[in-house]
Amino acid sequence: MIELENIDLNEIEKFSSRAKNWWDLEGEFKTLHDINSARLNFIIRNIKIRGLHVLDIGCGGGILTESIANQGAIITGIDASKESISVASKHANENNLEINYLVSNAEELSKNITNKFDVITCMELLEHVPNPLSIIKAADKMIKPGGHIIFSTINRSIKAYALAILAGEYILNLIPKGTHQYEKFIKPSELISWCSQYKLKVNDLSAIKYNSILRTCSLSGAPDVNYILDVISND
Repeated sequence: MIELENIDLNEIEKFSSRAKNWWDLEGEFKTLHDINSARLNFIIRNIKIRGLHVLDIGCGGGILTESIANQGAIITGIDASKESISVASKHANENNLEINYLVSNAEELSKNITNKFDVITCMELLEHVPNPLSIIKAADKMIKPGGHIIFSTINRSIKAYALAILAGEYILNLIPKGTHQYEKFIKPSELISWCSQYKLKVNDLSAIKYNSILRTCSLSGAPDVNYILDVISND
């Protein structure tokens, strides 16, 4: 049974109902496909992940998970949506990738796992849960001393509201309407402060700059919309 305390069931249903579209490069999740190379580049510029044990929290259909597996990591992907995990598992099998997929969430997994993973990723999830700090706490429990935890999320700024919600959802229709709620966006300073409560030290912070016209992505500029953060466990 999945721990439900930090799960928004409406969010799970939203993504479960769209699960069949995870690997449609021109579908509802095309933006995640477009930014995936930038997310992976951020990871591998900080960590040599070949042979490392990696956990991808909120893996969805496995877009990033598969990219990490292709780098030679030993990876587990978890998501609270069984429909998303089903799609992810099927796609990995079709591509002969060994990925351990589980229907679970960070809190539930951390009940029985301590200091196991070298790297933990949590991409575009914190802004979809009731208590982001709960995920940080669970990740801190599961990471090895000196291990890296990487979060990506959206800044709570006027520019982010204009681009991620108004333009992204209502003008350009890049993602389905209602995907984001502005009040759940997280300022970098807030995320860093939460991480510091668990003695997680900032190693790298970068903007994820997305050009919706060219559908290109880069790790440049100020983190005023999408951004990615790498912290290291000192425990």
